[in-house]
Amino acid sequence: MSTFTVGRTRLEKISAVEGIETAPASRTMFAEFDRRRLSHEERRAAILRKHAAKA
Repeated sequence: MSTFTVGRTRLEKISAVEGIETAPASRTMFAEFDRRRLSHEERRAAILRKHAAKA
């Protein structure tokens, strides 16, 4: 099985064609992840914590 990962910029372009936009809060969150240089695992954990709190 092979996998293909789409980066944030490319995903935003694909989503725009479908009429989907990244929310400003999400853009801020991703910028903060970049600023803090979080690993992929740390990013996933932060997103899970954020959404688990809403459930």
